[in-house]
Amino acid sequence: MCELFGVTANRKIKINDLLKRFYEHSVDHRNGWGLALLDDSSVSIEKEPVRADYSLYLKNRLTGRIETARCVAHIRRATVGEVNFSNTHPFLQRDESGRTWVLVHNGTIFESNILNAYQCKQHGTTDSERILLYIVDHINRHYMQEMNCFDANERIRLVDKLIRRIVPENKVNLMIYDGDYFYVHKNEEGTLYKSERPGSVIFSTHPLTPDGWEEVPQNQLLVYKDGELIYEGEKHEHTYIEDEENTKLLYLGYAGL
Repeated sequence: MCELFGVTANRKIKINDLLKRFYEHSVDHRNGWGLALLDDSSVSIEKEPVRADYSLYLKNRLTGRIETARCVAHIRRATVGEVNFSNTHPFLQRDESGRTWVLVHNGTIFESNILNAYQCKQHGTTDSERILLYIVDHINRHYMQEMNCFDANERIRLVDKLIRRIVPENKVNLMIYDGDYFYVHKNEEGTLYKSERPGSVIFSTHPLTPDGWEEVPQNQLLVYKDGELIYEGEKHEHTYIEDEENTKLLYLGYAGL
């Protein structure tokens, strides 16, 4: 699987040391790295389909000061989709209102007919990109139907409903940023942690420092605004438990064996 890193804060904070520790995990996640800085109504995405600790670009990037109030980062261990630029996280999509959505995903979609329809629309071949296309497609439908009546609270509730639709039988650890709100969800035990400080929350698949981390609540969507928790979704019962046989079959299927 993959690993995730994210920040939501009410001010810019320096994250170089945390990113360095995070990208060191690429020894076991060697199929690509990505970083999205989400500040000042702009989105800057940098990514390569190479092992992070082999990337000269990333090494040089981390020598300069990186400060952000909002970001997501990803290191990939591929399960679905080839190792190439189009399949490297983060993924970006703009909706009909002009809003930019960014997603990183740690997991695998084993069963989901509702996502299969997006295979012909995506740039790459990952199940992760299809999650974002599915969400933005439904955001667009509601936006066109409701126009100015489609407010932020409705948007959050819709994202919550859509995630709950795809979690059965699937591992759906993800972070999404919609230009205003930072969405976090996980449904496998021990696979996402947070470090809360005044005005900021840092997320990582594994703790990046010895102290100050706690596990993110499981099986519910959490939504943050500038480091503050503003929405907790209703808990669901779709905990993902890894099944080695299912994973093996998925690998074989995509390898054409």
